[in-house]
Amino acid sequence: MSGHGAPGIGFGTEEKSRAAGMKVAIVAASWHTQIMDGLLAGALRGAADAGVENPVVVRVPGSFELPVAAARLAAKFDVVVALGVVIRGGTPHFEYVCQAATMGLTDVSVRSGKPVGFGVLTCDTEEQGIARAGLPGSVEDKGHEAITAALSTALTLAALDV
Repeated sequence: MSGHGAPGIGFGTEEKSRAAGMKVAIVAASWHTQIMDGLLAGALRGAADAGVENPVVVRVPGSFELPVAAARLAAKFDVVVALGVVIRGGTPHFEYVCQAATMGLTDVSVRSGKPVGFGVLTCDTEEQGIARAGLPGSVEDKGHEAITAALSTALTLAALDV
């Protein structure tokens, strides 16, 4: 796992006032409940840290379903954050789901022009997911990172529209 080299993105008073007015949606998969609960809690904490109140949370069955929900949400929200976890098994299913989620969410972002925070963990083991889920004892908080990156990107894009 590597958080090494991650940017130090934070929200000062000006950024919080700009982010507070954004409509934010979080779409979260349902597989691996403990990990997903941590990712979702981190994203909600990140929204609050940025001054965003009441982000909409939508749950879907798994990571494969994230892109279609994100596409629908991107039409009505300024920022979408996708959260999921895929744990490697003994079949190629892992690669198919990871690729579909990654390509699908990238496509949603590019086509909509809206930031889509990528909080999809692709892990070899459940322990790796727990370590990245922002739970007590976790070494990383990928839900918080995903929403912070998406909001920061939205603020950057809004400044380009000036």
